[in-house]
Amino acid sequence: MSNTISINIKSSCASCGLRDLCLPVGLNSNEIEILGNLVNHKRAVKRGKYLHRTGTSFQSLYAVRRGFFKTFILEKDGRQQVTGFHMTGELIGLDAISAEIYTCDAVALEDSEVCEVPFSKLEEISRVIPSLMKHFHKIMSGEIVKDHEVMMLLGSMKAEERLITFLLNLSGRFSKRGYSSVDFVLRMTREEIGNYLGLKLETVSRAFSKLQEESIISVNNKHIHIHDMDRLKNKVDV
Repeated sequence: MSNTISINIKSSCASCGLRDLCLPVGLNSNEIEILGNLVNHKRAVKRGKYLHRTGTSFQSLYAVRRGFFKTFILEKDGRQQVTGFHMTGELIGLDAISAEIYTCDAVALEDSEVCEVPFSKLEEISRVIPSLMKHFHKIMSGEIVKDHEVMMLLGSMKAEERLITFLLNLSGRFSKRGYSSVDFVLRMTREEIGNYLGLKLETVSRAFSKLQEESIISVNNKHIHIHDMDRLKNKVDV
């Protein structure tokens, strides 16, 4: 088995600080080593460069090792429709599994690095480590739930509530990765946030200003500081 998946890499999953985010809990050291050999290579992606493009053949999933990405589709008139933002420890490319082509573009919002996971080898390894595929099924299920939440957000919430829900979502994701839940930098522009939330740029700016005037948050360019998490949550009945 080791000959089948023997790929030289600079460091294994066992020594990676993201293992608890990317890997299922409970793998033993040998299983983690096998999974580490699955990783094809680490790939640096400069800000503004593409990780993959719509319509290209699906070969690999990508685990974000550091940095931030946005995914989007192009409308017929050439406009972008942002479909998601992806940070450290998250997977990109799950939407391509069924169609066997990437269904959106993925571009780095800052200098980033990903671990490439060839999907064919992932399926091969999963026959040896059944809990691995179970873990990815959970991830895919979580993506479906997230899509449903976005649909609810766009369909039933007012502008300010959409922005608050977006900030709370980011806060939780940063916290899960060991970063501050109340002090963080937005990697995306206000225009990109508005595109994702179905809001105009001016509406997003007004919503930020209102929250700042109420002393719930502070905004300094892209830097966000949440002063009162309880008040922020109460605005959307979280």
